[in-house]
Amino acid sequence: MGTPKKQRRKYERPAHPWQMERITQEMEVCVKYGLKNKKELWKVRSKLGRIRNQAKNLLAKTGDLAEKEKRELVAKLNVWGINTKSIDDILALDPNALLERRLETIVFRKGLASTPKQARQFIVHNLVYVGSHKVSIPSYIVLASEEDTVRLKEGIKVEQSARKEDKEAA
Repeated sequence: MGTPKKQRRKYERPAHPWQMERITQEMEVCVKYGLKNKKELWKVRSKLGRIRNQAKNLLAKTGDLAEKEKRELVAKLNVWGINTKSIDDILALDPNALLERRLETIVFRKGLASTPKQARQFIVHNLVYVGSHKVSIPSYIVLASEEDTVRLKEGIKVEQSARKEDKEAA
């Protein structure tokens, strides 16, 4: 059971820490999605790995209960906004599918922030609402039904035109 005082890691680190190709790929993903560090990417990969393991175990099972669990797993991912039709689709998922469902990414993609880092800052500073609830966790998985209700606090304005002019000048 272990001691309840110490929390355990909920992610797997890479087996080899100094592979240049992996490091550059991870940095590109971190910049694209505005992740604070690679640990957040590792958490997403581990979460996806647990979902895949569950799918693999369900493929091995037979019977009515296994079919019901397969439908429930596919339905759960569809509620999250990850379009899957079968267990094979789940096994083919990549971490980008989960990263696209994070609140930080949704805020940026909706145009509520000019950069992913700004979206993260808005969330951490309690300026983002999902429905009527204030959410301060950038890794919050936004459900497909909640995606339309994501908004900024009243009175917050984002200057995107200045950003576009800076990019054109460069």
